[in-house]
Amino acid sequence: KQWKKPGTKVQNLRKLGVPEWQAYQWGNTRLGYWRIAGSAVLNRSVTNEKLAQAGYYDFPAQYERLRQLHSSG
Repeated sequence: KQWKKPGTKVQNLRKLGVPEWQAYQWGNTRLGYWRIAGSAVLNRSVTNEKLAQAGYYDFPAQYERLRQLHSSG
C-alpha cells in the first residue's frame, strides 16, 4: 500500500506522466483500492508498455505466444 495517502497518489501519478490537474483529481478520490483497480485512472496511467519497461513480466504477450503455439499444434 505504497499509494495510501492522497498526496503520494498525486506524486506517483505525476511521475507516470499524468497531467497535474488530473493527478490531483484522481489522487484525491475516496474510492478504495479495489474500485480504482479497474478504473480509467490505472488504465490510462499504468499501461502494459510501462510495466514491461519497468521490468515486469508481460502477461498479455506471453499468453498470446502460448495461445498461438497450442492452436497451431
